[in-house]
Amino acid sequence: MKKHHNKLIQRLFSLLAISTLLLVQFFPLSSVGASQITSRSLTLVAGATDGGSKPGGVVGHNFSFTIPGGSDVGSIKFLYCTLAGGTCVTPTGLVTTSATIDNQTGATGFTMVNTTNGEPYLTRVAANITAQAVTYLLGSVTNPTTTNQTFYVRISTYASEDATGSPIDTGTVTASTATQIVLDGIMPESLVFCTGALIGKTDGVPDCATATSGVISFNQLFSPTDTATATSQMAASTNAGSGYNITVNGPTLTSGSNTITAMGSATTSMKGVSQFGLNLKENTITASNPAIGIEIDLESNGTNLKGQALTGYNTQDNFKFTTGDSVADSAYSGAGGTDAQIYTVSYIVNVPGSQPAGTYTTTLTYICTPTY
Repeated sequence: MKKHHNKLIQRLFSLLAISTLLLVQFFPLSSVGASQITSRSLTLVAGATDGGSKPGGVVGHNFSFTIPGGSDVGSIKFLYCTLAGGTCVTPTGLVTTSATIDNQTGATGFTMVNTTNGEPYLTRVAANITAQAVTYLLGSVTNPTTTNQTFYVRISTYASEDATGSPIDTGTVTASTATQIVLDGIMPESLVFCTGALIGKTDGVPDCATATSGVISFNQLFSPTDTATATSQMAASTNAGSGYNITVNGPTLTSGSNTITAMGSATTSMKGVSQFGLNLKENTITASNPAIGIEIDLESNGTNLKGQALTGYNTQDNFKFTTGDSVADSAYSGAGGTDAQIYTVSYIVNVPGSQPAGTYTTTLTYICTPTY
């Protein structure tokens, strides 16, 4: 009877031990765990030559997050993995052994330890960190080389200065490499040149599509007592390295065998004298000169606007015409390419009282030649 009693006691103790073990398994006597790092993100920042998400690019990894605070922190570890949890496998091609700490805000004073690839950490003398937002920019990190690969970085803070022991706070961020979009286009050798009675602008830019007819009549009948005038316009732009040159070509005004004398040298308008000439300036009204023309538009600045009128055609109130002459080029402050500008060409005609009657005409051709 006594023996049976002892066996019963032994069974009770066994059941009690098993129950206690189960309670320990399902209800730990002490619950110690890391707090969650919040507001966390990883931004891939472009490096010296590589885009931030370029596979294999040497770039910056900028970590932003909020530390819960309230603990002494001596190190912060960044563990790069192919998965968010479980066994950590370093992404293919990732290199962190050249990583640097390029910027830090919030909790500062850290230096970089990059001796183990895929596991860089920041270290400092352990000090209390209050709850706050922090950022750490890790420079010179080589991205994983697999295109369009998602990778994860497990962030952990430690009381130790070498990222060992139990973590205080943890959190995971994710990023991805991405196929680079390569856009290709060709800017060919370019010359845009047009002439017409008038040339307008579109959105402030001279627009050859607006050029009107080049058939132009003088403003009045020819007379020995007054000067007849007319204007035309031309616009030019080029990307030629040595810019462009514009020449005027054609005969003087002619009616049958009768002509009006071309002004072979630059001079002022003189009423009662046979004269046909032009210039590319804004001319003022005087006793002998008519008010006609405007300056080049847009005004030259020597950088992207380089058009200029040339000698013989660039002096206010002086006119000239010799076929084949260069009247303008894009060499203001040095020859080169230029954006579009509009030249206004002013024409004058003076005749003596003996000028034979008739309809006087000429056809002028302006030629713009770029040099590449």
